[in-house]
Amino acid sequence: MHTESLSATDIERLAHKRAAARLGWAIHAAVFLVVNLALLAGSAITGYQRGMAPTLVWGLGLLIHGTVVRMGSPGTRLYQRLLQRELRRLQPQRDPW
Repeated sequence: MHTESLSATDIERLAHKRAAARLGWAIHAAVFLVVNLALLAGSAITGYQRGMAPTLVWGLGLLIHGTVVRMGSPGTRLYQRLLQRELRRLQPQRDPW
């Protein structure tokens, strides 16, 4: 999507969507950090060693979330290519009335 072809309202709407997606990821990352630091501190205090699997799985989820935000958000090239493909597919179905 080229910003020069967008109206000021469209640009603002797109900026809001992108900012919300990035804020969602930042919150996810902050919760991940706080929870895992608390679990690490708890392990150090109690001597109970928990496995790394939950942290690794959650970290994978965080990575996927970040990738989706970066690549699949409205306005990204991938999103625009998919959108254009769908518009081309749907165009012949448009009702002329």
